[in-house]
Amino acid sequence: MKLSTSLEYNKKQACERFPLGKSFDLITRDLYLGNTAAWFLGVNGMCRTEVLQEIFSDLPNPAYMKDSTIEDISRDMASKIGYAQTELTDDWDTIVSAVLSGPCVLLVDGFAQAILLDTRTYPARSISEPETERVTMGARDGFVETMLFNANLIRRRIRNPRLTFAVRSVGSDSRTDVAIAYIDGYVDEALLRKIDESLLAVRATSLTMGAKSLEELLVPKRWYHPLPSIQQTQRPDVACSYLTEGNILLLVDNSPSALILPSTIFQFTQSPEDYYKSPVVGSYSRLLRFCCIFISLLLLPVFLLLGSYFPAVADTLSLFPVEQLSSGRLLLYTLFAELALDLFQYSAAHSPSSYSGALSIVGGLILSDAAIDLHWVSLEVMFYAAATMLASLALSSTAFSEGLRCYRIFLLLVTGMFGLWGFLCGCALVFLSILTTPSFAGKSFFWPLFPFNRKALSTLFFRKPTYMAQPGNVWKRERQKHDH
Repeated sequence: MKLSTSLEYNKKQACERFPLGKSFDLITRDLYLGNTAAWFLGVNGMCRTEVLQEIFSDLPNPAYMKDSTIEDISRDMASKIGYAQTELTDDWDTIVSAVLSGPCVLLVDGFAQAILLDTRTYPARSISEPETERVTMGARDGFVETMLFNANLIRRRIRNPRLTFAVRSVGSDSRTDVAIAYIDGYVDEALLRKIDESLLAVRATSLTMGAKSLEELLVPKRWYHPLPSIQQTQRPDVACSYLTEGNILLLVDNSPSALILPSTIFQFTQSPEDYYKSPVVGSYSRLLRFCCIFISLLLLPVFLLLGSYFPAVADTLSLFPVEQLSSGRLLLYTLFAELALDLFQYSAAHSPSSYSGALSIVGGLILSDAAIDLHWVSLEVMFYAAATMLASLALSSTAFSEGLRCYRIFLLLVTGMFGLWGFLCGCALVFLSILTTPSFAGKSFFWPLFPFNRKALSTLFFRKPTYMAQPGNVWKRERQKHDH
């Protein structure tokens, strides 16, 4: 619906669209621009008061407003309002969306256009290092809940004039701003169009959980696909590295993380810590992390299989001493150890940092010692369960680690109930579940393994020196500059 030239009619329309007089945070004010009546509407707490005071102190001043009547609103806006972020609109939907996002609106009598003043400011926490992506060396900043600040953190690192942040609105009620970040000339144009179309096609009232809600809307999954399909990061340096490689980021307002598209299963094994160490140390850490994937997934199920159904093999290989326990009892022991250690991991994660470490260590020691004395679990089970937990914690992505935990519990159940055939069939089902994990726009979830790319695969397994890890288009552009 369009605005009217009558200020009183526009004010009535605003009262129908906003709960004016009912909601305390909506503020209005009658103004005069010279002799011309005007009306202000904004959200208290989202507008910079000092900027508005300066604007409002100038506009009613007769010495400043030499013309008693406004003849051309666009000319007066350009000459009288000394603020950079202003624009005109004649659409009520644009006004409603703008006011609820933070900018305020100024309606002027006699004109079917309104002046939008983007004086918004948001409550924001200070920038700090993400808890789940800590590094011993390197930058200590991380994304926050304000999308503009996150864009600034990226722009500070990538001063390329082709770096673009295209904003879309998602959610019929929340109208959450989602920025598509990419570097023009690096990005896959087909994928960019697909992302844009997918965001426009999203049918949701709101993004309740921010970036996570958007991930589930973009890539719907079945219950038997616990692994994440889209990688998230809270580190600006990690986000920038993917941008320079031609990937696309999705920044969701009110969410301190960025979605990386496209994503593959191997990205969840990467850690920024590798790049703050020497290539040899970084390669060792990366290979150790790959080994931790198989340890986290298979160590406990293999222990249960050998201890329950092949004790002679375990004794011959001197893998571990196993008490004379039935397969059912050993299964209960293993499940109890798994769930108990998971409980301590969750409790430590949600406890205040001042005593979370002491809680997990002391509590784990007390519980395991008491459980062994009460014959709820055996010493061997606790040892292998603890080794499994350490391998899980070594993985850089908590979402990937928790997906492996679901697979591990499934393997424990089928191995304990059906023995060797249960273990083999369970491994086949886990592999099938991983193989069919959906990815955005049908991109290969196993690239560069499929389609096979030897050079890219070696880069995943081994940390290359910086001069060797630069994308090929970097050297191509440098050669072109040199030729010119």
